[in-house]
Amino acid sequence: MSKVYEPEGEGLSYLSHARYGKDKVHVFRVVRDGSWHNVVEYNVTALVEGDIQVSYTEADNSVVVATDSIKNITYYLAKTSPHVLHPERFALHLGTHLVSKYAHLKKAFISIKQLRWQRIPISQGVGQDPKPHSHAFYRDGDEKRTAEVEVDASAGKDQIMARVTSGLKDLLVLKSTGSAFESFVRDEYTTLVEVNDRIFSTSVDLQYKFSPLQIPTPADGEGKVFDLVLTPEQAKGTAWDGESVAAAARTITLEVFAIDESASVQATLYKMAQKIVTEHPHIVSVTYNLPNKHYVPVDMKYIGIDNMSPPKAEVFIPLSAPSGLISATVSRR
Repeated sequence: MSKVYEPEGEGLSYLSHARYGKDKVHVFRVVRDGSWHNVVEYNVTALVEGDIQVSYTEADNSVVVATDSIKNITYYLAKTSPHVLHPERFALHLGTHLVSKYAHLKKAFISIKQLRWQRIPISQGVGQDPKPHSHAFYRDGDEKRTAEVEVDASAGKDQIMARVTSGLKDLLVLKSTGSAFESFVRDEYTTLVEVNDRIFSTSVDLQYKFSPLQIPTPADGEGKVFDLVLTPEQAKGTAWDGESVAAAARTITLEVFAIDESASVQATLYKMAQKIVTEHPHIVSVTYNLPNKHYVPVDMKYIGIDNMSPPKAEVFIPLSAPSGLISATVSRR
């Protein structure tokens, strides 16, 4: 019989934190409304915390909801949840079900990345606007919408709170003018040339945190059935209204990026975040991570062509690394 490993120094250490679950659960869902179909594609991570210490410290699996079961629950709710088309609502449903069904689980952490499928527009003839196809779609780039939800039942199954952070990532943007970078620190390490006109490009990673939500005790006791009873006015701008907030945050990001006469990535970032906070009273903070996508003009002086001064720079080398990374969080007072 193999010997059971018994660690030394048990009195010198303790289990201070534990969390587990299922990662990379890939879900594609078709919701049919007659001939009109809606589709969503998610990458889901579902993790749990609670009274699970003995599974680590005493090799006692009686407290373990298998990660395979967590995967199956995710697919079950993808089939049955009325909220599946809305990432924040679906994540709230999944997290609430996990902490409601299993008495020993206290918290659930659900992370969703939604891929961007758009309807194919179909031409209606000269002078007519195209119409979106009822069941044909195309992937609109690498951009993803994100939702991260913590469902917390630590205070009791009848006092569940949810904290939601939504956002987008991999939104690649570029403008060919309207950006400068001047008057920065110059010393013996400085080689960067000051410019009053340059290409500004970045891959937007945006997160915005909502005010907490009170989750009512599920009517079925397990959270298979789940809803928040809110009037449209009560829901407006909250995490339950994720679709409209996501659209507004995306529009603000794109418009400020385009219109701002940028003195730096930092300055433009602050204006974007400030506008989102100002226009959305239920958002408590906004975080951007903006990596610089550098475009370096090709030096053609060797053949007598000016391609370096801003008005003449027209041919560039895209450089992926190394790159600047600018980040900040703007919070509500």
